[in-house]
Amino acid sequence: MSRPPAILPGSTVGVLGSGQLGRMLALEARAMGYRIHTLSPSRDTPTGQVADLEVVAAYDDLDAVSAFARGVDVVTFEFENVSAEATRVAAEEAPVRPDGMILHTTQNRLREKRFLTDQGFPVAPFREVRSAKDLAAALAEIGAPAVLKTAGFGYDGKGQIKVEPGVSPDDLWREFRGDLDSQRVETAAVLEGFVDFEREVSVVAARGLDGSLVDYGVLANDHRHHILDVTVSPAPVSPRVAAEAQRLAHGIVEAVELVGVLCVEMFLQTDGRLIVNELAPRPHNSGHLTVDAHLTSQFEQQLRAVCGLTLGSTERLRPAAMVNLLGDLWQHGEPDWAAVAGEQNLKLHLYGKGEARPGRKMGHLTVLAGDAGTAKRQALASRALLESGG
Repeated sequence: MSRPPAILPGSTVGVLGSGQLGRMLALEARAMGYRIHTLSPSRDTPTGQVADLEVVAAYDDLDAVSAFARGVDVVTFEFENVSAEATRVAAEEAPVRPDGMILHTTQNRLREKRFLTDQGFPVAPFREVRSAKDLAAALAEIGAPAVLKTAGFGYDGKGQIKVEPGVSPDDLWREFRGDLDSQRVETAAVLEGFVDFEREVSVVAARGLDGSLVDYGVLANDHRHHILDVTVSPAPVSPRVAAEAQRLAHGIVEAVELVGVLCVEMFLQTDGRLIVNELAPRPHNSGHLTVDAHLTSQFEQQLRAVCGLTLGSTERLRPAAMVNLLGDLWQHGEPDWAAVAGEQNLKLHLYGKGEARPGRKMGHLTVLAGDAGTAKRQALASRALLESGG
């Protein structure tokens, strides 16, 4: 079968979703001469502020999605909570990359973990849970500590509870269901065995329309309150671990027949083995530092992949660290950006969000240095300077 023709500069890329990932994709696309349209339920969004067209519509408004796709040359997404049905409808009008079936698999933990298990990739032990009785049986098999998570539409630690030894399954399920009911989340849940890990790592990989593969090496991630806090590149892991993490990421990208960018989040266990935690079939927070630290950013790579262009070099220019800027930073007013603007090896990225809520990702800082440890220390110190008001 012949390969579809490349979608060249001057064409229009449609983005389902309108957050910071779409914004950074749009900025790279504009630099390469593409136009960007975005669709989401909100207006004056991070993506919409830099797009050629911002369409305000619900993702389940299939007529709106269909009309949106008719006005672009290719459709991609920057947000997992777009329904697979929306991508199916869009695919009737324009190519959708990555394929909507990848989204269908990865936006549900049960489907994702079953897929990974079926393909032979290492995951923590897990069981499906739909009742207190199921939870008791799962705990009897897996044991505690463990983590109880919603099956679908969870991120940044939402919809999950750590299960301690000796807990009552009835009481725990009642508490968990109460949280889900308040959020109108589906009933299905997953009990996962607790992983004794040394660190969390991720690999951001891209696969082109021609099957070519690239990645950005292994990134090390620190979380705070279940939200990514700091990423460093390269990760301080052994060459053996790095090679294994990249092997797993490439295997997963090939298995899903990806065209686009996908992040594989993993736990490095204390015994040196890697466990796959989650997949994200789009650019990832841990890859934000690639904008400044690599020859081709993850966002340009996404654009190149979905448009059928040759993938760019992922050469690392310098070791780097990225720290997230959450809405908590704004609790005493606008941060003093001048306090960090004089640091020559620091890059500030703000996402154009109007309301700074606690826990909301508002931007990030990236620091480049001679080694990752130095970059991390400076990035944390710079954020602390903002937190102290300069």
